Amino acid sequence: MSPLPAYVILLLICIALMHLYFLWLEMFAWTSRGPKVFRNFPKNLFEPTRSMAANQGLYNGFLAAGLLWAIWIEDPTWSRNVALFFSGCVAVAGIYGALSVSRKIFWIQGFPALVLIVLLLTASMG
Repeated sequence: MSPLPAYVILLLICIALMHLYFLWLEMFAWTSRGPKVFRNFPKNLFEPTRSMAANQGLYNGFLAAGLLWAIWIEDPTWSRNVALFFSGCVAVAGIYGALSVSRKIFWIQGFPALVLIVLLLTASMG
């Protein structure tokens, strides 16, 4: 049983599922679904960037795995610390993406992770 509150677990799972979707999109559907999702990216660059996108997808999978791992840790301190570390990684990636690619990335990736961090820091653990 996870020591994290249910509302924290729910947000954690939502963020992890989002990153599993990114994994699927970037590793397995980059040239098929990718052009429909990333409309501003030139269509002729999807095939040449396939391996780069797959590498990004793998990293998103690691983020999702870390977030989900935090749920299964029974020790309250470790559970919170692992969740904080991986949500911090997601927040940094979202902020960097917003500054370097599109502000929309902050709202999709960075903001939910920052909310999760606040919830983790203020949650009563038990």
